[in-house]
Amino acid sequence: MRVPLSWLREYVDLPATETGRDVQAKLISAGLEVETVEQLGADLKGPLVVGQVLTIEELDGFKKPIRFCTVDVGQANGTGEPQEIVCGARNFQVGDKVVVVLPGATLPGGFSISARKTYGKTSHGMICSSDELGMGDDGAHGIIVLPPETEVGKDAIELLQLVDEVLDIAVTANRGDCLSIRGVARETAIAYGLPLRDPALIDVPAPNAFGYPVQVSDPIGCDRFTARTVTGLSPEARSPIWLQRRLQKVGMRPISLAVDVTNYVMMELGQPLHAYDRRLLQGTIGVRRAEEGEKLVTLDGVERKLHAEDLVITDERGPIGLAGVMGGANTEIADHEAENGASATTEVVIEAAHFDAVSIARTARRHKLLSEASRRFERGVDPQAAAAAAQRTVDLLVLLAGGTAEAGVTEVLAPSAPHTITLPANHPDKVAGVDYGRETVVRRLQEVGCDVYGQDELIVTVPSWRPDLADPNDLAEEVIRLEGYENLPSTLPKLPSGRGLTHRQRLHRRVGRALAGAGYVEAPNYPFVAEQVFDQLALDAGDPARRVVKLVNPLNDEEPALRTTLLPGLLGALRRNDGRGSHDLALFETGLVFRPREEQRAAVHLPVDRRPTDEEIAELNAVLPEQPRLVAVVLAGAREQAGWWGKGRPADWADAVEAARTVAREAGAELIVRKGQYGPWHPGRCAELAVAVDGAEQVVGHAGELHPRVLKALGLPERTCAMELDLDALEAVGDGVPQAPSISTFPVATQDVALVVDKPVPAAEVETALREGAGELLESIRLFDVYENAAQLGEGKKSLAYALRFRARDRTLTVDEASAARDAAVALAGERTGAVLRG
Repeated sequence: MRVPLSWLREYVDLPATETGRDVQAKLISAGLEVETVEQLGADLKGPLVVGQVLTIEELDGFKKPIRFCTVDVGQANGTGEPQEIVCGARNFQVGDKVVVVLPGATLPGGFSISARKTYGKTSHGMICSSDELGMGDDGAHGIIVLPPETEVGKDAIELLQLVDEVLDIAVTANRGDCLSIRGVARETAIAYGLPLRDPALIDVPAPNAFGYPVQVSDPIGCDRFTARTVTGLSPEARSPIWLQRRLQKVGMRPISLAVDVTNYVMMELGQPLHAYDRRLLQGTIGVRRAEEGEKLVTLDGVERKLHAEDLVITDERGPIGLAGVMGGANTEIADHEAENGASATTEVVIEAAHFDAVSIARTARRHKLLSEASRRFERGVDPQAAAAAAQRTVDLLVLLAGGTAEAGVTEVLAPSAPHTITLPANHPDKVAGVDYGRETVVRRLQEVGCDVYGQDELIVTVPSWRPDLADPNDLAEEVIRLEGYENLPSTLPKLPSGRGLTHRQRLHRRVGRALAGAGYVEAPNYPFVAEQVFDQLALDAGDPARRVVKLVNPLNDEEPALRTTLLPGLLGALRRNDGRGSHDLALFETGLVFRPREEQRAAVHLPVDRRPTDEEIAELNAVLPEQPRLVAVVLAGAREQAGWWGKGRPADWADAVEAARTVAREAGAELIVRKGQYGPWHPGRCAELAVAVDGAEQVVGHAGELHPRVLKALGLPERTCAMELDLDALEAVGDGVPQAPSISTFPVATQDVALVVDKPVPAAEVETALREGAGELLESIRLFDVYENAAQLGEGKKSLAYALRFRARDRTLTVDEASAARDAAVALAGERTGAVLRG
């Protein structure tokens, strides 16, 4: 909301020395977000005067039309002689009053004016357009042509109100009252402790039976409709300069007198209005819901197919406007410059209505038609201001267009009662932790516009212009903000000493450091996903990961759900980085995922004036979705760079599995790695990761290379690999006690063994059998070679070579003991997997 300081001063007697910056500071202290203060005309310097065009000579021989003009500027040039000026604009003629900038002046942007020779003539100044003066769009797209009665030689800076300060306020969704000069003036008056001259406090005639007929069929969607009629408007009447300038300063373009007046009153009082050409209305004005499939051409020239929930204004023909959003083209006001040849409007019907905020917001978004009117209605408009806004519009049309106000006044009202709230007098004290006292609470609420009665228990009647005040906490916030947020004491919470990080926090940090040390870069992502990503990840229709928690008001309509896996965000980050030239990537993330509970229940509202009880917190937590913490990595490109030391190595499925083992080691958990198949992973290059829980194995994740179809669907590099683990599950089975490295004084006995098995047999199964068969003397086992040769091993066979390290804690092993342990390991591997010693 743009608020000119000069307009604000009409309703609040601010000290003459107060600048826009001073007002900005006061309003920010009161809780309004004043983003900037624009200094209009700060670098403008005269002489800038009104002139009258005396002669125009057309200059030929140039690429564009050029005119050599003489202009009467009175005594402004010091001689009284006509001023000679070269100009290329075509929208003025002899006798017109224009704005002339003389040599020695400076225009906005530091553009200095001097006499200069151009197009074979000497131009002593300029005839100005609105853009050159920094006025904004006036709709003319050319030279400013002033009313004929404007005095020649008059100072145009003062006439056009070119010097001013404009406050740009970011109005929050709950403060619709501040989308008007009236609302901001009220806040300014409170901030300065000054009286407010409320522009809505004007005499309004009582409704009668002679007004334009109106029928409201949906009183829930429209609880108030006021109609007034003005006749005898002069077709030649134009908006005066002061009105046009105020509209330009608040960011609106002047159009025609009738339309400008309705826009002016809307910006002044916050009540959207609409003017209908009475000659084009047919019968009674109605308010109803649209019929499915009805069509309406709105003022922007677009034909819109209406929805059954749209609230529309109608006459006997059907819809003539989208209520609270935009009027229809079939009753559009025509001025004396109408391009379609229509005669100028001389009779108008003024609509000032109050519509349901939710209905208007949905209609505006459904049709992608956000207007100044819908912006106000969806944030809350003062219903009591409708009659005053209609009267203000009528008064201005009578004054500026020579119209006559008809005696008929139509007002359709739905029964309503003022909203009252019961508030303990000390409630704001409890919320803020400050002792304000009853007198301060009552005074501040009365300044806002509330009627307050009672002693210890206050009965507060909320003003009609503040629909956002709905409960005691809203009233407490009003008291706190007006007393000053900066006056709230800062109290740091007292933390229990000596506890430090929890075990869970330490584990998360250790995992992050370990992965970073292994060459991975942390890449946190937003927790929002689109449900179609599960199709791209090739998850089965019944996969639990497809059950998501959806947001009621998502930041992005395309990603309305909370993630159930970390992979979409990480793979998206990998795709973006690869697309920008970084092809060797290793990323990781630890974060929460969200899984809906089987039973859906509504959350409880926690109190704000005291600490919630443990039972209340537990009840709230029971409603929240489950939020386990996972860890995931993704890899693409080279895992080891090529150089003088060698060829390097691309990332593969084994690196993803090793990342899982790294995480498990930090958690102190024993990870079971075996062949698996799940969702996005390649079925032949996927490892299933499990842990033992109470004697049973529990799957906690997967690792390996992603399926080519998934890579294509997500636009990922070839051979991209990924791993995802349930970190909370690892923590639950892990040994939290730090393990010091075991150092033995006895030597190690190393035995190598090469086993021939069928190709489909996983190396993990062979390793598990060797480990179990070797017994407690086995210190470690490592697969160091995989060999395939049909001529030597046989068709469908492969050789797996392992290095086994044996060591006893209390003695040096003999060769026979090490060999016996090795033979036992080979025997069990042969029994379980069919392995035989090679050679």
